[in-house]
Amino acid sequence: MDKIERALKRPFPVAKLRWRKGQGGSGDLVYITARDVMDRLDDVFSVGGWQTRYDFIGNRMICALSVWIGDQWITKSDGADDSNIEGAKGGISDSLKRSAVLVGIARYLYHPNAFDRDKNPASWATPEGYDELMDARDKEKASER
Repeated sequence: MDKIERALKRPFPVAKLRWRKGQGGSGDLVYITARDVMDRLDDVFSVGGWQTRYDFIGNRMICALSVWIGDQWITKSDGADDSNIEGAKGGISDSLKRSAVLVGIARYLYHPNAFDRDKNPASWATPEGYDELMDARDKEKASER
């Protein structure tokens, strides 16, 4: 895993995570805010190293998230409906967050073993636990050479 991928996939501090009830009684869902996504993109790529484009297709807001890696733009797109709380603004934020998952940001939140019933994260789903795991993998690879 390269440095960029590792930084994108790094879990967020538990204090940044938010919880809400899923639709239709599907249980609690964990999420981050669009601002958290923007901060992560700024941290990894700098302010000028990423950009978004939004298109409305049918009743879905589509976000095309582009990041500068090496010498080229890499673009990933996903969409979301307007939210029940903030309408189109919620659709824009949700489509950004969904596109960010495609480049690895907060993807771990979808893993079924990331949190226990009491919303406590698995060790690997914390920044510190993830760093320890990645460092151990790096040491293991280095010893195999």
